[in-house]
Amino acid sequence: METLEAFYKRITHPLPQNLENGIGHFNVFTRQNCADIPYSRKNYFKITLLKGKHKIHYADKTLESDYFALMFSDPLVPYSWESLDGTKCGYFCIFTEAFFYQHTPLRNYPIYKPDHPKVFLLDETIAKEVELLFEKMLKEMSSDYAFRDDLLRNWTMELIHIALKMQPASRIADMPSDKKRKIDTLFNELLERQFPITSPYERLELKNPSDFARLLNIHPNHLNRTLKEVSEKTTTERIAQRVLEEAKILLKHSSWSISDIAYALGYEESAHFIHFFKKKLNQTPQNYRILQNV
Repeated sequence: METLEAFYKRITHPLPQNLENGIGHFNVFTRQNCADIPYSRKNYFKITLLKGKHKIHYADKTLESDYFALMFSDPLVPYSWESLDGTKCGYFCIFTEAFFYQHTPLRNYPIYKPDHPKVFLLDETIAKEVELLFEKMLKEMSSDYAFRDDLLRNWTMELIHIALKMQPASRIADMPSDKKRKIDTLFNELLERQFPITSPYERLELKNPSDFARLLNIHPNHLNRTLKEVSEKTTTERIAQRVLEEAKILLKHSSWSISDIAYALGYEESAHFIHFFKKKLNQTPQNYRILQNV
């Protein structure tokens, strides 16, 4: 998972002093002043105004924007974009769910439901309105106004409501074979970005086929058929293979207890993890650890 600390390191920006202030985090940037960052699982939300011609990918969808696009990046939904005209203009803000601790939880808004569109094409009038909100955010970030965070929350909510009142952008149709490959790729991205697990307090968020299908906005049976056709392995087999791989790494290279490893890998009971491991490798996790460290 990419943390906020890792994000600031990537963009070579000083780490804010209030990053761990207990009431969440917010910041805003111009795209010109930041490096484009490949998608990884994040622990923060992001709203981006893209200016120029772009091809945008999120979940299993692909769209094109010729002028202005407003994009809502969810921590769980994979996304990327590519510039088609070489421009790098616009703005983005990042924030944690805790920043809205006094408001309606972000997940209650349709824009952050897994199956809701995340990209909106703007006409020039709305684009100017959105750009003005980002400019207000940039200016307010340097102020010492006591209620600054309230303004930032309100302007962020304005962005959300602007999008909710709009029609979402239309997607580019995929060829059937392309769509199957894209589903396979997106599934693998969702699976892989949960690893490596670096703390016994982390837990896998996506543990079963229905978790992945929900984020990809397809039926679990359709996901299973697609993965089996592309990789000759079922969804469950793919998940189990990666979990087993991570279990072996943690047993060999960490000092975590078996119960800690089981918890991090999504098992409520360590006995279930031990049964899974023994079924796959014909030995217990403890025996595997001993043999690896002889």
